Amino acid sequence: MTTIDALTTGIQQNRDAVYTLLRRYFSTNRPLLLQSDLRDELLELEKECERSDALHKFVFRLQEGVFCSSWAYFMLRPDVAKWEFVRIHQEQLIPENITVNEFLEFKETTIKGETTEPVLEIDFDPFNRGFPKLKESRSIGQGVIFLNRQLSSEMFTRIETGNTGLLHFLGVHAIDGQQLMFSSNSHNIDTMRNQLRRALEMLETVDETTPWSELTQKMNQLGFAPGWGHDAARVAETMNMLMDILEAPSPSALEAFLARIPMISRLLILSPHGFFGQDNVLGLPDTGGQVVYILDQVRALEREMRERLQLQGVQVEPKILIVTRLIPEAGDTTSNQRLEKVSGCTNTWILRVPFRKKNGEIIPHWISRFEIWPHLETFALDVKHEALAELGGRPDLIIGNYSDGNLVATLLSQELGVTQCNIAHALEKTKYLHSDIYWQENEDKYHFSCQYTADLLAMNAADFIVASTYQEIAGTREAEGQYESYRAFSMPGLYRVINGIDLFDPKFNIVSPGADAEIYFPYTNQARRLHSLIPEIEALLFDDTANLPARGYLQHPDKPLIFTMARLDRIKNITGLVKAYGASQRLRSLANLVIVGGKIDPRHSSDHEEQEQIQRMHQLMDQYQLDTQVRWLGMRLDKNLAGELYRYIADKQGIFVQPALFEAFGLTIIEAMASGLPTFATRYGGPLEIIQHNQSGFHIDPNQGATTADLIADFFEKTRDDPAEWQRLSQGALDRVASRYTWKLYAERMMTLSRIYSFWKFVSGLEREENDRYLNMFYHLQFRPLANKLAHEI
Repeated sequence: MTTIDALTTGIQQNRDAVYTLLRRYFSTNRPLLLQSDLRDELLELEKECERSDALHKFVFRLQEGVFCSSWAYFMLRPDVAKWEFVRIHQEQLIPENITVNEFLEFKETTIKGETTEPVLEIDFDPFNRGFPKLKESRSIGQGVIFLNRQLSSEMFTRIETGNTGLLHFLGVHAIDGQQLMFSSNSHNIDTMRNQLRRALEMLETVDETTPWSELTQKMNQLGFAPGWGHDAARVAETMNMLMDILEAPSPSALEAFLARIPMISRLLILSPHGFFGQDNVLGLPDTGGQVVYILDQVRALEREMRERLQLQGVQVEPKILIVTRLIPEAGDTTSNQRLEKVSGCTNTWILRVPFRKKNGEIIPHWISRFEIWPHLETFALDVKHEALAELGGRPDLIIGNYSDGNLVATLLSQELGVTQCNIAHALEKTKYLHSDIYWQENEDKYHFSCQYTADLLAMNAADFIVASTYQEIAGTREAEGQYESYRAFSMPGLYRVINGIDLFDPKFNIVSPGADAEIYFPYTNQARRLHSLIPEIEALLFDDTANLPARGYLQHPDKPLIFTMARLDRIKNITGLVKAYGASQRLRSLANLVIVGGKIDPRHSSDHEEQEQIQRMHQLMDQYQLDTQVRWLGMRLDKNLAGELYRYIADKQGIFVQPALFEAFGLTIIEAMASGLPTFATRYGGPLEIIQHNQSGFHIDPNQGATTADLIADFFEKTRDDPAEWQRLSQGALDRVASRYTWKLYAERMMTLSRIYSFWKFVSGLEREENDRYLNMFYHLQFRPLANKLAHEI
């Protein structure tokens, strides 16, 4: 039974309840009701009359409702990543299916009024209809697995007919001008098979530890170049893999073979906004977790690239460039240095390229991430020239980060013909309520018109997209995902998006980051502990006479510690945790609260949102008289000190709490869990997947402060009576991180994805030329005018 059929049946059986509920919705005098509003009205109704299961199920699938002139229009998600649109008249009570376009048009006119202006409709769906798509929502985020299955079967047909791009791909493969795999480009499968047989026969006559250097002459005579392996055993394994593929290609065999091909030696990673550096940048405007992510990422990627190249016998030094903004007025950061080597790496560098005005003049000051859009096109051109010079040629892969970096990656990828990977980190659209329909009201401050247009361009241009969690893409049964929010939306007066992104596109892949294992390791590993930091940590936590940017002291230092660490902004919700703690006498009697984040004096912050949160913190400290139970440190900790602080709090049988209203992933959660701290984290976003409730931590609802306080208090009471309970959660956290969230696993998967998508793009013609033409038009006719308009306004 379809949703509309079920709804019709439910209405026929419960007309009075449906009529009463609609009246309640209309009586709110609000044209737009969100999921929580719709549910609250139903729950109030159910207190007064008998519950209808059909109506209850329907309402709990609604995402939003629009109400005007006796018509109710609803958007509902019958399942993850599934959307339907329905309208019901208040009097007739006959539900009707409507199109997404009809829903959006009704929403626009209800909220913004009638308009005679023509509406630009954005629809990417026609350009992707012939492209292979996933069918099941549970498979979303496993794009490379699906693509391999789909296309390896096609490859079998091509091999049988003697027509395959695999041979051409291997024949033309080179790094730094060095021919790899085959010394000549053969298009004949039978010839290749004979070459492989003769090589394998020869390899049987030599010791398996024989290095490639001693095999070079014989291999060259047989038509083979370096890249098969560093010794005879590895060469034989790789050749046997190719023989198996030529016999009967399978997805797993193809993935294993492609993982060995030395394709990636030069990476270009883009992160334009903020102050990108290794020291003194965290906490500066627009600068936070993304910097930590990228620095940890490149260290893991460089190790992985070097290991794979060495295993395949290729004597090439890998190189990674992180390209960001050069900011001449950089304060005490290194953001005014053009080139900076990344510590812990051999050949990874931060390359800084300045923003320039149209006359070529360098812009010396920092610019908010919401206002950098006019500068990105010129920035991309400058990056192209400087990056090619530094790398000595084209990169093998371009990775964009956040909306601005992904747009620059799109421009460079199209110009250079290089495989493009996008990483969102966070999509602003889900952070700000109704930011699409009310975009004009927010334009002066946030310029969402540029950002959301850039997001649509980059999402649809990318060869593959990496998300940290499933929820980031498709959400849960209860709420839509970050990418899903771009599927259909309206920006009145600008455009209406009918199909913005297809969640079933195989470009989406889940690759979760980890914590730096050199810094964040179990508190039980005493041999690696930084014991010399303990006096400094104890001074931070307990010495109220120390000259520190801090407020409050811990009158009873023997109590276990509740620890949280984050930026002081509204989304991170640190003030929400303080309020919940302050209002719970039971929790306050059981544990102290330690906060690391923000600044103590709002005058020392240049960020308006942080200033508001600082003032709110002081207000709460005063209101609940928390100065003897809360230690608030307005400072940033270096990574080693932060790592040892996690472990010190674990020594004290404490916990870590991440109370964000929404968190795309949550690196601090991984860091705390990797240290062995039981962790309580928001259920909205990535932490819902990272933590297994009551196994490796606990999920909390940041909107339910009293419930959160009770859950934490229950835990401390239980662990006080049974210390094994704390150990159980601690070990669960350690096991969870080790199995799913390490940078080694991340790097291995990223390199595999890069090879597979590059291979299929080469051999299968997956460039999507029509889509690219549409994107090019959208860029020039929509994005550029918006960016130019912004340039004149600021």
